[in-house]
Amino acid sequence: MTILDESAKRALAWPGDPQIPIERCQPVEARAQYLDGFAQIQWPLEDVDETREEYAGNIRLKIWRGRGAPQQGAPALLYLHGGGWVIGTPETHEDICRSLANAVGAVVFSPDYRLAPDHPFPAALEDCAGALVWMKDRADTLGIDPARIIIGGDSAGGNLAAVVALMARDGDAPGVIGQVLIYPVTDQQQVLDSYRRYAEDFGLTAAAMAWFRNHYLPHAASRLDWRASPLNAASLAGVAPAFVVLAGYDVLFDEGAAYAKRLEAEAQATCRIWPGQIHGFVSMGRAIPEAKEALEAIAAAWRRMDPALGP
Repeated sequence: MTILDESAKRALAWPGDPQIPIERCQPVEARAQYLDGFAQIQWPLEDVDETREEYAGNIRLKIWRGRGAPQQGAPALLYLHGGGWVIGTPETHEDICRSLANAVGAVVFSPDYRLAPDHPFPAALEDCAGALVWMKDRADTLGIDPARIIIGGDSAGGNLAAVVALMARDGDAPGVIGQVLIYPVTDQQQVLDSYRRYAEDFGLTAAAMAWFRNHYLPHAASRLDWRASPLNAASLAGVAPAFVVLAGYDVLFDEGAAYAKRLEAEAQATCRIWPGQIHGFVSMGRAIPEAKEALEAIAAAWRRMDPALGP
């Protein structure tokens, strides 16, 4: 059996104010708690060439133009932040976005999509697909190449990215040339064995995931909808090439692995597992040096998805 990495143990014991288990919080309390603490364990933000905000209708987008990114025709990433569809903002995942923008010389966009329970499924999905439409429609003004957009996200954001990629395949969203899924949610039934193996003591708990899901998907029947559980999609054939990042000690491991296996069999995908890591490790750079390794692997995968970037 793989041993939990020392860096993961360090992250789990990270000093700071005691956190109330999220399943005991009201959503507004959970959001405030997360905003209070997220930056303590992330590395300092990298400088980029430009940071600004735009609006796609009522949806705010944070935009980072990486160092060396061309002013016109740049490659682009639509990055969907994690947080269980209930908490989080583009700023809570800005470390990832800035790092990838610089590593690839690209422009990264992250929408402040509507959150549950105020806006349950499919509101977040509609906002993310709408952000992709907005990027394509305004590509010239934004200085990006509309034919060189990839989509990505972590956890709940990985779920949204996987679904938007399937919508793009079906013509229900603009096309993308690749997808990056970082420990994604793919099965809302929450019955696979990793929910038992890692139910407690490894950061994200099974109880917290049930709390998130129940706010996002209050109607049990919608949990089987492939737009909520992409593992239930009838086919993954024809979807954009994928790079899947998984953490071994994660309640979401089994569903992420199952989705990666289907992508490998039905489409095109590479799955990279950090066996001794925990959910969220890519955003824990102060404690977990493997976060940098994962971001380097994601940047390399992005380059493979976009031949114009070269090796």
